[in-house]
Amino acid sequence: QVQLVESGGGLVQAGGPLRLSCAASGRTFSSYVMGWFRQAPGKEREFVAAISRSGGGTYYADSVKGRFTISRDNAKNTVFLQMNSLKPEDTAVYYCTLSGRLYYTDSADFHSWGQGTQVTVST
Repeated sequence: QVQLVESGGGLVQAGGPLRLSCAASGRTFSSYVMGWFRQAPGKEREFVAAISRSGGGTYYADSVKGRFTISRDNAKNTVFLQMNSLKPEDTAVYYCTLSGRLYYTDSADFHSWGQGTQVTVST
């Protein structure tokens, strides 16, 4: 089973950037579509972005399209989420996860969740 560890969260001012990383264990990393979800207090976990096995295809939630970029380095078993122009409503715990298909957005279709990393955007 793949284990995922997120890092890079923190406190940032609105309009600023932040880059999240997710390191995966195991030798099957490139076999999976990788994704990012987030969960704000009192809200359900929501899809943010996903990337295909090769990295050639990506998919974003409308709320982050044009501001966030997902990428991966299969040689290093790592997936990234570059977040620019951050807004207070982006404040949440961000989770790394994996699935079998690129266009899944339901959390039930993802598995092997990381522990999450907190992102807080101040005004």
